[in-house]
Amino acid sequence: MARLAQLRLSMTVAILLVSIIFGAFIIGLLLLFQLPFTISLAFTLFAVIIFILLQYLIGPAIVVRSTRLRYLTPDEVAQLQWASEAKEMAQKSGIPTPKLAVVPDPTPNAFVFGRTTQGATLAVHEGLLKQLSTEEIRGVVGHELGHIKHKDFVVMTVLSALPLIAYLIAQIGFRVALATDGGKKKGGEAAIRAALLVASAVSFIVYIVTLLCVMRLSRLREHFADSYSAYLTGAPRQLESALTKITYGLSLSPKPPHGARTLYIGDPALAKQECRGLLQRKSEYDLDKDGVLDERELQVAMESEAKSRWTTMNTWFATHPATYQRILLLREIGKEMESGRYASDRIYAHI
Repeated sequence: MARLAQLRLSMTVAILLVSIIFGAFIIGLLLLFQLPFTISLAFTLFAVIIFILLQYLIGPAIVVRSTRLRYLTPDEVAQLQWASEAKEMAQKSGIPTPKLAVVPDPTPNAFVFGRTTQGATLAVHEGLLKQLSTEEIRGVVGHELGHIKHKDFVVMTVLSALPLIAYLIAQIGFRVALATDGGKKKGGEAAIRAALLVASAVSFIVYIVTLLCVMRLSRLREHFADSYSAYLTGAPRQLESALTKITYGLSLSPKPPHGARTLYIGDPALAKQECRGLLQRKSEYDLDKDGVLDERELQVAMESEAKSRWTTMNTWFATHPATYQRILLLREIGKEMESGRYASDRIYAHI
């Protein structure tokens, strides 16, 4: 598992980079309003620590409340096949069995969250259980256990708070600047308005830069979780077909994406973007001309659509890699498994 160090290094670099950018931004913001440097530095450290701590402490409660998930009882865990398999795979992974839950949502999706590995929750949507086969669900569960194994869900919960702060500052500053009448007093209010507009513009730039850092890490961790699922189940094909069905199912959902969509195995916003192009060129990808894009045709179409430069640029702001990239990675792992050369020390070799 030597390449697992790459994920840990990326997490560390992302945390340091985002923290440095955000810290410098807050200090500069306070200095703009003529506060002493020492006071600005102390306030910045205090504010960032408090906000991250609050995000860490109340984040899981917000997820539970917003998704309306229901935790499974011990009897249900023993009776439901996917739940009992999740328990077995957690033991194979050498991690504590997560709390298992079901979300009353018809879309096919799943996610993990929590403050620690010991207190993690693995939740699946009712839509996932209905639309995917038993083998595909197993692949999804393996993916989510990979997130727990790598502890990346904790990092993402904390790290995603910083771009949010910058965005809120930009919005508030811009609205206050518009509400300030700079024409009444040329000196005082005009200067304040100009300072607020500058602060808002810088805040938005910081939001974009830090968001790009967080999104890159989010996409990387999905590849690591996909690879771990292939290793854990021994059948990458299960997750391949599951991802195709999840992407298609999410693209049909009329609901807006959930605020914590970095936690999910599939991002509804990206799914809609991917499938929009497919539907526009449906006749080209419908190889058997039966009027329906089957699973194989969807995979071929996703790969073709995602080769465009515009699609690649759009993925810079995506929480997840394009589905075709994830499928190709799993396919490479599958070929190595079939060759007999695959071993535990090559879990992440294809990332």
